[in-house]
Amino acid sequence: MDAPPTLAGLLPRVESITVLTGAGISTDSGIPDFRGPQGVWTKDPTAEAMSTIGSYLADPDVRRRAWRSRRDHPAWHAEPNAAHAALVDLERAGRLRALITQNIDGLHQRAGSAAVIEIHGTMREAECLACGLRTPMPEVLARVDAGEEDPPCLECGGVQKSATISFGQALDRDVLDAAVEAARSCELFLAVGTSLTVQPAAGLCLEAVEHGARLVIVNAEETPYDRLADAVLRRPIGETLPRLAGLVLGTAR
Repeated sequence: MDAPPTLAGLLPRVESITVLTGAGISTDSGIPDFRGPQGVWTKDPTAEAMSTIGSYLADPDVRRRAWRSRRDHPAWHAEPNAAHAALVDLERAGRLRALITQNIDGLHQRAGSAAVIEIHGTMREAECLACGLRTPMPEVLARVDAGEEDPPCLECGGVQKSATISFGQALDRDVLDAAVEAARSCELFLAVGTSLTVQPAAGLCLEAVEHGARLVIVNAEETPYDRLADAVLRRPIGETLPRLAGLVLGTAR
């Protein structure tokens, strides 16, 4: 991949990078995105109800379907890919300010990233919506396998779901504040594999630009923030991100 001249000159000088990743970074690991041509919600619009808190609380059928979906999620068997590894390289070289992810799959951590801000939570824990108890997700999924279609909280009997942010739920204030600070205090903000349509995560691009950062977007489809970007790359993420990391670190060939 030949980088645009602006990037080839800019990236080796950048000392502080904040990255925002979306579902597109995990597709090479076998995890489908949501809104792309082969996305989960594109192929089955009814699936979005499982990620809407009102529908989830009101409809036991939605919850039962959600538990089956969690049990069968490809993330349980997925491995990090070259794009995840490229971000680990940036972090270990001291060039990564923060890694903000909209993903819930935990692949960044499995790849070796430590500075991860999971702005939409994690699928690897279950949370009771009544008492707040958190339980490792495999323990709850074992109950699903044993025949509990909608396993209640063992502490209080309340409704459980994955410890993720559904539509209609507020983000954790401390997590959001950390993400905003990371966007405001970097030299380069890199948005990777995200449609940039879900707020407030998408608005981090504007936070970064308004505080003087350069913006680079790597995504297959157009985004609402393309007009603000210094560069927009439509190439495959698994090829593009390692190349960009190589330009930053001076290892690109």
